[in-house]
Amino acid sequence: MMYDFAPAPGQPKPALYRDLVEAALAITAGEPDAVANMANCAALLAAYLPDCNWTGFYRMVGGELVLGPFAGRPACIRIALGQGVCGAAAASGKTQLVPDVHAFPGHIACDAASRSELVVPVKRAGAVIAVIDLDSPLLARFDADDAAGVEALAAAIAERI
Repeated sequence: MMYDFAPAPGQPKPALYRDLVEAALAITAGEPDAVANMANCAALLAAYLPDCNWTGFYRMVGGELVLGPFAGRPACIRIALGQGVCGAAAASGKTQLVPDVHAFPGHIACDAASRSELVVPVKRAGAVIAVIDLDSPLLARFDADDAAGVEALAAAIAERI
């Protein structure tokens, strides 16, 4: 089966994220494999979001975050809860919107090119099961619209990953 998902040029962010969520739901519909679904969602994030150098997932495994499917450079494999931006999101269950990662206490630099980061927890039955991690080489790349859009994606796919 061929998939050809692409954002419409010049869309405002809320419309772009609505399209992204629809694409994610379409591509994961009926697929029971969580890794396959995360891989396709990571690829969609990379295709839909400009100025990102890393888009992907960390999965909650045995009380720590373990690298999941992603698009970008090789990354840190394990992250303890509370460590770095991903660990903070997983520990708190709250979205972390970081305009300058170098100003974030305990930031883990997997890619020295990353300057800003958005991490959104994915929850099932109230528990964090994964985080969606977006990195950008631009300062302040992410805003409240990005946070809301990725939160909508996380809610939409929580039962499929």
